[in-house]
Amino acid sequence: MDARKKLNLREKYASMTRDLAWETTYEPMDKVFPFDKYEGIRIHDWDKWEDPFRMTMDAYWKYQSEKERKLYAIIDSFVQNNGHLNVSDPRYLNALRLFLTGVTPLEYAAHRGYAHLGRHFRGAGARVAAQMQSVDELRHAQTQLHTLSVYNKYFHGFGEWRHMHDRVWYLSVPKSYFEDAMSAGPFEFITAISFSFEYVLTNLLFMPFMSGAAYNGDMATVTFGFSAQSDESRHMTLGLEVVKFLCEQDPGNIPILQKWLDKWFWRGFRLLTLVGMMMDYMLPKRVMSWAEAWEMYFEQAGGALFKDLERYGLRMPKYHEVATRTKDRITHEAWATFYNYAGAAGFHTWVPKADEMAWLAEKYPQTFERYYKPRLDHWQERQQAGERFYNTTLPMLCQTCQIPMVFSEPDDPTQTCYRESSYHGMKFHFCSDGCKDIFDDEPAKYAQAWLPVHQIYQGNCGGATLEDVLKWYRLNPGADNLDFEGSQDQRNWNAWKGIGPAADAA
Repeated sequence: MDARKKLNLREKYASMTRDLAWETTYEPMDKVFPFDKYEGIRIHDWDKWEDPFRMTMDAYWKYQSEKERKLYAIIDSFVQNNGHLNVSDPRYLNALRLFLTGVTPLEYAAHRGYAHLGRHFRGAGARVAAQMQSVDELRHAQTQLHTLSVYNKYFHGFGEWRHMHDRVWYLSVPKSYFEDAMSAGPFEFITAISFSFEYVLTNLLFMPFMSGAAYNGDMATVTFGFSAQSDESRHMTLGLEVVKFLCEQDPGNIPILQKWLDKWFWRGFRLLTLVGMMMDYMLPKRVMSWAEAWEMYFEQAGGALFKDLERYGLRMPKYHEVATRTKDRITHEAWATFYNYAGAAGFHTWVPKADEMAWLAEKYPQTFERYYKPRLDHWQERQQAGERFYNTTLPMLCQTCQIPMVFSEPDDPTQTCYRESSYHGMKFHFCSDGCKDIFDDEPAKYAQAWLPVHQIYQGNCGGATLEDVLKWYRLNPGADNLDFEGSQDQRNWNAWKGIGPAADAA
């Protein structure tokens, strides 16, 4: 009786991944895989794909199940010990609300996008990598929902996260980012998400956010961040492999890839405005400023990365110098926008306290006290006089990134940056040269954008009044939005902690 040969790890991995592929006979390969050629990308040998995950499905489940046990044990301990009372300040919960409604749904969108790639790449190695990342992204969405559901029992604004992501005006910014990628071809999607976002920009999201959670006593959120971090390392490796593979397969791929890098760098930079605003204004205990994070994770780390990629003929993304030049402005401009429109937002806003103003002045010595503090002081004076300002209109949105047109000119912080293009006899408006370039390259795509402010004014979002729109959003006025001062969350917190009039009334 012949003994069967025991496979070593490399052979076992190959048999459970690469050996799953075959050349079709009853239907041509181009008909089975119709999407991986129309973008102009040329792949001559799919076997040259280097697998970044190098993990079989059985090993994957064992590895992830161990992380799950640890995660849920810590969440259970957090709940049993009333961990929600140990956060630094109840204002911090508004950052979590922005994360839940703006970021967590993107994890699920990524799951769907990579599942699509797992079907439509004809190379087995790329298909397996996409399917593995799809499972990762679904797990991330689930663990974030389970973790943040802890706060839903005690604080407002967490219950309608999915509904809000689909409808609330400012959440069209992250939503449109992924819908733009998912409606592109497979190679553009994986370049946009795996490289431009996961490799180049994801550290600007997860590192400051998870560190900020730790600084503010939110150990539940820190834990899901740690649980996801090893996955993110694999995703970054996949992003680099995509770029390397495309460059080495055919020199004609390089200009196509460079155009995508230019586009998705700028789209990602605009999207991260929300993250920078959270770092600078929404964390009561701050880890670092947005400008410091940009210097560390993009200027230094990203600069070194693109230096290495020069050998393939790739350069730094277009307008990277504009992003760096405006790093000391965009978060202040974004917070001012939300302070104005807090009546239609899904979280509270406030004027920073004196020590927070001092921190902002220290971190932004060239801009904060000169351009932004006077406006905050004015709003604070009006609020103390019982005239807290709310803008009852809605702002014009950029046709590409869908962020309000509030950013300043790269070389002049006192002037609003405004660009426009004409297409089929209609004018379209943009917040930057980067967004205008993206539109001008694919006008038929972006002319169709569902801009929420336009739809609101046309009466397509629940009705003609703000009350109708908020009901359509499922926002509870006063509890989920407006100023933090005097909110139900503040009153509850004061009662729980035995602070001030709320505690006396309790």
